[in-house]
Order: sequence, then C-alpha cells, then structure tokens
Amino acid sequence: MVGGFRVSQAIHVAAELGISDLLSGGPLSADELAARARAHPRSLYRLLRALSTVGVYEELPDGRFRSTAIGEALRSDAPDSLTGWARLVGRPYFWQAWSALGHSVRTGENAFRSVYGEDVWSYRAARPEESEIFDGAMTALASTDVASVMDAYDFGRFDTIADIGGGRGAFLAAILDRWPHLTGVLTDQAHVVAGAPKLLEAAGVAQRCRIEAGSFFDAVPTDADAYVLKSVIHDWADEDSVRILATCRRDMPADAVVLLVERVLTGLNQNPVGAFSDLNMLVAPGGQERTEDEYRSLLASAGLSHVRTTVSSSGYAVVEAVRA
Repeated sequence: MVGGFRVSQAIHVAAELGISDLLSGGPLSADELAARARAHPRSLYRLLRALSTVGVYEELPDGRFRSTAIGEALRSDAPDSLTGWARLVGRPYFWQAWSALGHSVRTGENAFRSVYGEDVWSYRAARPEESEIFDGAMTALASTDVASVMDAYDFGRFDTIADIGGGRGAFLAAILDRWPHLTGVLTDQAHVVAGAPKLLEAAGVAQRCRIEAGSFFDAVPTDADAYVLKSVIHDWADEDSVRILATCRRDMPADAVVLLVERVLTGLNQNPVGAFSDLNMLVAPGGQERTEDEYRSLLASAGLSHVRTTVSSSGYAVVEAVRA
C-alpha cells in the first residue's frame, strides 16, 4: 500500500505512451513498442516488466509482451476505457497537490490552493492542455459506471433531461441512447462543451440534444423535467453546493426533479473508493463526498426536499429531490 504510487505512475506512463493501443494487434517486443511509442527501449522494457508483475501486461517467454484484461482497459477504444483517468492522475500538478494532503488535514484548507495560490478550475482554464486531459478523464469516468446507474434508475420516465455540468456529454449520451424518446440539454463551461458535438455525433444522439454554454452558478435551462448533476456537487464545499442547487430550484419547472448522481458514503470501515475519492475532493477541487443525511441537509438548504436514494451495483447512487 505504501508503494502504491509507483504502480499508479507506471500505469500513467503506459497510458501516455499508448502501450495498450499498440498491443491491440498482438504481442510485441519492448524494442518494437519503443520504436512506435518513441521511447527508450531498455527503460520501456523495465516499465513493462514491472507492470507485468501486477497484471497489467504479460511478458512472454520469447521476450514479447501482450496485454491482459486489465491492460485492455487502457485502450482508447475500450468500452469502459480508463485511459483518460490514468493520464490525469499522473500529471505533475495533480501530484503536487496531493503532496500537500498533510496541510489540508492539519488546517482544513484546500491543498491545491495552498500549493498554487488559485483554485483548480482557474488553473486548468488557463492551461488548455491540462483542461483537455481533465475533460478526457471525466469522460472516461462518466462512461465507466453509467450502465449500472441506468439499470438502477429509470430515466425513461422523463421527456427532457438537462445534464448540468455534464462535461462533453458522455453520461447524457448514454441515457439518450438507452431511451430513444428522450431529448437532452447539455450545459457546462464553453471550453468544456466545445468537445461535446463530436462525442454526441459519435453516439448518434446529437439530433436529440442541444448544447448550452454557461455556469451553473448563474443559470440552468428552464425547460427540462429532470436535472441531472453527475459528480458535480461533490466537487464543491457546502456553501457553493447550495448555490448550485438553489440555481436549479429557481430555474426548473415546478414539477421537475433534481437528480444527484454521486457516491453516497455509508457504513463504518467500508467503501474505500468513496472514502479515497473524498480525500481527492479535499486535495483538488475542495469539495467532499457525503452521506445521505448530508445530502438531505444540502438539498433542504437550497429549498429542495429529498424523495429517495437509489443505489446502483457500482456504488453510485441517484439522490432524487423536488421543490420543498
């Protein structure tokens, strides 16, 4: 566990080099991979050897390497590809923020801001390359658990779904694909939704989805009957979360619902994915993962009333609310 950062960084480098894509046609030697990935042959061999010991790749007796089921998840064309997420977690700025975790624990302050003097959103907005990598990571994560969420919750009972802070639209595209009668509205910052048309076209749902650039602190669409916020509220501290939810309450029709798709913390000594995601919120954006009672409190502060919480097999839950 102490050395886990080394595995994480090795996976990050393999993702950056596109090793799993290069192995999609069959086993290759380290020299062949190095030539195609523009890497140092001996050093790449050492990386692949290390990753083979933890099951990402497999070293064959003839010296070639092939991908395993785990390695296949790093292919850019895999259905649940984690390439985007692997590329993000190894970025230097991301690591530097985590190096200040102790500062956050001692003071309660956001680690990223303590290191860089600004919030993570401003930092990435000023650096298009980092913003692009982050958006790719969010697209990857949106795709990973979407099927389990849709199996658990019936989005098909609505007519128009607004995905608030929906990134490039991966989650909304999956919903529209599952329920062909639905129309959608995707909202996020302008530089984020700039990448949405290509994704929506590829998913075959572009004709049923309009895109609106803007900030959820200012306004949201006024013509939907369901307002989905997936992995949005956990990015923000309570005060800002209430502001976002209050904007939804103000602008949505009287009979519409708000659907928070989040990892809801439950039980003692459980859910390491959620608990460590909570630390990531402390380090990077400054938010937190929450229990069901904490979400109830947030919703109430924004003039919304909790209706039910539906938990999916992946651990993500849909927290449903209406106007109080």
